[in-house]
Amino acid sequence: MTIQGKTHKYLDNVDTDVIIPARYLNTADPAELAKHCMEDIDADFVRSVRAGDIIVARQNFGCGSSREHAPLAIKASGIALVIARSFARIFYRNALNIGLPILECPQADEIQAGDALRVDLDAGRIENLTQGISYAAEPFPPFLRGIIEKGGLMASIAK
Repeated sequence: MTIQGKTHKYLDNVDTDVIIPARYLNTADPAELAKHCMEDIDADFVRSVRAGDIIVARQNFGCGSSREHAPLAIKASGIALVIARSFARIFYRNALNIGLPILECPQADEIQAGDALRVDLDAGRIENLTQGISYAAEPFPPFLRGIIEKGGLMASIAK
């Protein structure tokens, strides 16, 4: 599975309250959540994100509360992949549960906003087409790739 897109860059400790602010948690509708994704940290995100884009962050992405709305809002906004040096464990699990691909990459700090990336999820290879550099990430084992490819845990079980 290969993903290619433009990056939206964030720093350390992006918590679930800025991914999807609590004032919008009165719905579980992905399309409605997507309208408010990242608005407290990046007011232009919803206007600039395009289907297939990639979020890149530094460490501890998705910290804070355990709300599953955060990865759901990201996925519904059109983001195809999140890359970070590290993820909060509950966000990591919630992302996989809904089929949002995420990769841990020690060199995520080197990727800049607007860089074009091509990512081979099976190999864990991240090519920064803008900078002409490649990075390695730990690829998912086949059973997790299957869950992601089927759209998440529940969809995988149903199939």
